Amino acid sequence: MMRQRFTTVLLAWLLAVFTLGAANTTSAMSAAGVPARASGSPQAEIFATDNTAIITDPADPRLRTHLHRFDRQVRRIVHDNGARTRRSALLDGVFWSSDLQQVTYERSRRFDVDRTDMIELRHIAGLVRKEFHQESVLTFEYLPRTSPRADAVRIEVPGLDVRRLHDGLVADPAARDELFGGSVTMRGQLILVAELADLDVARAFVTRIGGDWNGAAIRYGDREFVG
Repeated sequence: MMRQRFTTVLLAWLLAVFTLGAANTTSAMSAAGVPARASGSPQAEIFATDNTAIITDPADPRLRTHLHRFDRQVRRIVHDNGARTRRSALLDGVFWSSDLQQVTYERSRRFDVDRTDMIELRHIAGLVRKEFHQESVLTFEYLPRTSPRADAVRIEVPGLDVRRLHDGLVADPAARDELFGGSVTMRGQLILVAELADLDVARAFVTRIGGDWNGAAIRYGDREFVG
């Protein structure tokens, strides 16, 4: 959620942050109202990249990087500031800059983070932003659905690839102005982080690009752009 030249920070990953103990209180539901599995969830997820370029060609060799060095660097920042990382996963991302009026492809990584709190993670987000020359980083704190602070959602939808995400954003100006972008895991899972008020926009967009909204897993929380 990312590049130095963007004045509009992009929605989905970058950094998602959760307060200490949130894993025990997270409310996760499927779109059909069935409770989603939350056991073993981390306190935080970090979606981050070291990219500052605009990439428009899906065959660009820069999109084949596995970001191993970046992985180690982010883990070091997290650990040096008292938190702990679990697993890290490679992601394909697509983002929209309203300032540049351009969609770009991007490789990033998702990090699971524990043993932290909101203040510490906000600090970590700032360090990651400065280290990799990003304009801002997104923090997302997992919260119960009923929490008065739960103003955002993390949506995960199976069976979608990065080309469908890209083409959907290009073809839908209204959705990209609200959602800015998204990420797809190597297993074909679309991830969107959006304001709770934009849940209907996200639902319509996912359906339009061929996703099964009934199979979507939705988790609630509070997001913050650190920059």
